[in-house]
Amino acid sequence: MELTRRNYKGCLKTVYSAIEEADFLAIDGEFSGISDGPNVSALTNGLDTPEERYTKLKKHSMDFLLFQFGLCTFKYDQAKSKYIIKPFNFYVFPKPFNRTSPDIKFICQSSSIDFLASQGFDFNKVFCDGIPYLNQEEEAQLREQTEERRNQQANGLGTPSFISPSSKGPAHVPEEHKDFINRVIEKVETLFTNSEKTVNLEPCTGFQRKLIYQTLNWKFPKGLHVETVETEKKERFMQICRVDDEERKRREQQKLEREQEELNDAVGFSRVIHAISKSGKLVVGHNMLLDVMHTINQFYCPLPEDLQDFKEVTMCVFPRLMDTKLMATTQPFKDLISNTSLAELEKQLKQTPFKSPQVETAEGYPSYDTAQEQLHEAGYDAYITGLCFVSMANYLGSFLTPPKPFISPRSKLIEPFHNKLFLMRIIDIPYLNITGPDLQPKRDHVLHVSFPKEWKTSDLYQLFSAFGNIQVSWINDTSAFVSLSQTDQVQIAMNTSRYAESYRIQTYAEFIQGRDKDKVKPSTKSWGEDGWVKHHYTSSTTSGFGYSRGLRKRSISPVQGEQGIGELVITDGWSQYSYPDSMGSKKMKTDDASGQANTDAVESKTSEGWLRTTDTSDLAGLSLLPDEDEQQDEEGSPEGADPVSDAEGTDTWQQAPAANARKGQKKKTEAAESSTSLFDVPDVW
Repeated sequence: MELTRRNYKGCLKTVYSAIEEADFLAIDGEFSGISDGPNVSALTNGLDTPEERYTKLKKHSMDFLLFQFGLCTFKYDQAKSKYIIKPFNFYVFPKPFNRTSPDIKFICQSSSIDFLASQGFDFNKVFCDGIPYLNQEEEAQLREQTEERRNQQANGLGTPSFISPSSKGPAHVPEEHKDFINRVIEKVETLFTNSEKTVNLEPCTGFQRKLIYQTLNWKFPKGLHVETVETEKKERFMQICRVDDEERKRREQQKLEREQEELNDAVGFSRVIHAISKSGKLVVGHNMLLDVMHTINQFYCPLPEDLQDFKEVTMCVFPRLMDTKLMATTQPFKDLISNTSLAELEKQLKQTPFKSPQVETAEGYPSYDTAQEQLHEAGYDAYITGLCFVSMANYLGSFLTPPKPFISPRSKLIEPFHNKLFLMRIIDIPYLNITGPDLQPKRDHVLHVSFPKEWKTSDLYQLFSAFGNIQVSWINDTSAFVSLSQTDQVQIAMNTSRYAESYRIQTYAEFIQGRDKDKVKPSTKSWGEDGWVKHHYTSSTTSGFGYSRGLRKRSISPVQGEQGIGELVITDGWSQYSYPDSMGSKKMKTDDASGQANTDAVESKTSEGWLRTTDTSDLAGLSLLPDEDEQQDEEGSPEGADPVSDAEGTDTWQQAPAANARKGQKKKTEAAESSTSLFDVPDVW
């Protein structure tokens, strides 16, 4: 359903109803641009921290406009065993509703506009018929201003919309305006001598309108109603009516009601976002960090400076988020999906071992045909995002015993993915954890290099040629991060550059310390043996994906280094991750009819990298891997040199097992082997 300013008000109850009855919601946005820097890559660095990435996006992306918002609601019909969908496509534009409302300034990126135009995007619907909106702060300010004007008018302090005997003398009219005011007086006097009750004056300036108000207020203290009217072409003229006291009060009340209605209309599309937030429903998106940031910034409140404050605001607006990009780049989907751009993901999820979800468009709603690929229409993108989520969620049901073809959006099976948003092109931090602390790799194999502006990537490769394969992540024209293949090479590089004049090398830790030296904050972190920062607080929702997991080794190199015996190396475009190559067991709770997990656990053999273990002491869980194929139609192409690696220079990921675990029952496999207990599950499955 397409919604613009012309039909939005009449369809709002329909939108509310669809949101209320839905099992989950899928969203997508189209923007006037992505980055106001020299290129999209300016937003990304392979060694950004979550705080740095958030700051970059806030600084370089929020001046663009989200001008099309797609919403698709999914409700499962038990009788038909399929989802009933209701797609909505909103055109959004911050049209000022009066002279005191915000006059929003935004920028456009020519490449983004050109791309959307090539996809058939209708910009006239945005700028001519876009639904207005106000965030909460703007709405509160306008309501306060409206109330203040009413109080001033009631006390005779403001410009009245009706004539009252408040002036004690004639207004001073400049000589050049006297003829104009005299003509107005003559027209008004005719109202009292003929049957006409209304006269419309010709358009005039704001100063002339002020003179008219003052003059008529003195010359005709009773019996007139004077009001400024604005046409669709933004022309303003004055309408003067002959009224009695009863009619004057009625018109005054009508104007107050009209102002209130205009203000409610100006809140506009923000009401939809409020309804989504209030529903508490699962909100699904694809690579959705920018969508979430723009939605909050435009329709709720300006983004806070601090990342932690942003997380808190996000949890207030969207308490349950799910990113299909993150799901697709994570085991068990990682090895089955080669391209995670939205269009390609939707195609691959139609193939074995996945199954296309059964969906039906609700009566009265236009149906989408995926064969026609209406990509980059926000409503369609939201629709196929929802399809991708259903396909991947249902695939998780195949790991249950017995397998289940349908997995509810409320299932415990998908909880590990909740409130974690994909971070594009960061080597060792794959997601932003909205509900807790983010992964903080030690990065002791990384150097910060400062050099002359003339240097290029080839110069850095030449400088570090003695250290084998390296990865270069540019920061700006005069500095970059260089990742070495082995940690023990760092000190050698530091020693050899001690007397260099044209460049300077620091360890990553020294660079961070120097950058943050002015920030006086007590540290509550310490390094663990696994190379990750240990936080001095715990939360059931903050330990990565919530799985108990064993060691996961990461080495960054296109060249396979020495690997331990029995390890399977999985290589992607960013880094290499190694997994134990033993046959492990998996243990899950099955869902009941309501989609809630019960307490029965099952085990079966699997060679997947998703759930496996080497022995009873080495717990393995879900491992998160960045994807190698970043499509230009999402946020641009990745940059940087090929990753490099060595078995010696690896970081490890480890998360604590869940507390208060229940033990599952053991089951013999076909090979008559006794399977081991994989992990404890009560907080996850």
